[in-house]
Amino acid sequence: MLGYVIRRILIMIPTLLAISAITFVIIQLPPGDYLTSMVNEMQSRGESMDQGRLAMLRETYGLDRPMIEQYALWVAGMLRGDFGYSFEYNMPVSDVVGDRLVLTAVISVATIIFIWGVSFPIGIYSATHQYSLGDYTLTLLGFLGLAVPNFLLALVLLYFANVWFGTSIGGLMDPHYLGQPWSVPKAMSVLEHMWIPVMVIGTSGTAAMIRRLRANLLDELHKPYVVTARAKGLPPGRALWKYPLRVALNPFISDIGNLLPHIVSGAAVVSVVMSLPTTGPMLLQALRSQDMYLAGSFLMFLAVLTVVGVFLSDLALAALDPRIRLGGGSRR
Repeated sequence: MLGYVIRRILIMIPTLLAISAITFVIIQLPPGDYLTSMVNEMQSRGESMDQGRLAMLRETYGLDRPMIEQYALWVAGMLRGDFGYSFEYNMPVSDVVGDRLVLTAVISVATIIFIWGVSFPIGIYSATHQYSLGDYTLTLLGFLGLAVPNFLLALVLLYFANVWFGTSIGGLMDPHYLGQPWSVPKAMSVLEHMWIPVMVIGTSGTAAMIRRLRANLLDELHKPYVVTARAKGLPPGRALWKYPLRVALNPFISDIGNLLPHIVSGAAVVSVVMSLPTTGPMLLQALRSQDMYLAGSFLMFLAVLTVVGVFLSDLALAALDPRIRLGGGSRR
């Protein structure tokens, strides 16, 4: 196990370096840079910028240097905890993301708990009560969850939350808590508002996970080893929990690698609709304005989540399923 962990960590380092290089190149591919976009916007309003000041800004931000040198400085800064400077906000990237990363992490963890907590019992019930009224009803709800756009569900829930509970429209807390230090009332306000985005973001993931768990568990329950166990008198509950369910849980564990980055990046549209102070809308704006250090830092954050998530899911799969070996191949 220790040798496997060390090998995987050593592989993760060049993987992240390759992702950082590709990310930086893609961000730089559009013609111009942030200052070019700013000058074009000023010209569209009939304003102009002094060329001497423009050259000074390029030199200050290092935009006049070759791409390879800019990339090297960015990577070296990230290793020191310096993620660069956000041109649009005129602040270091670490100061810009601040609370947004915290709130994004809170919503992501709550959404994962919601997805697993809902899909786990429903998937088991649907598999063990195949073609029953409950199975058909839950299947219908699952298809509705897949079919209804997240932004539409967000608007509906916002309306009912405001009418029934008096929850303010948009945001992740009451307006008077914005910019205030964290306190118990502010945390309670976040909890009051958080259930809406958690339900909206988690609905499609829950529906998909229910279908996958149901299909996998049905496949396992019809295999000869389960039939033999039942024929020998093993109680139905033990025949379900001992092996079939463990094997059917593989999709839950293997999804750790892409679930977190998918929730963080896939919730961008919902965050815009609901005016959530998370990383999604900021990432979209950074890509549009070519704020390369801010956008690059977000994309590297998603890459780290993916690489670390895949690593953790591999370890968990090996612990859950005895057929999986960390070293690969078969043991004699």
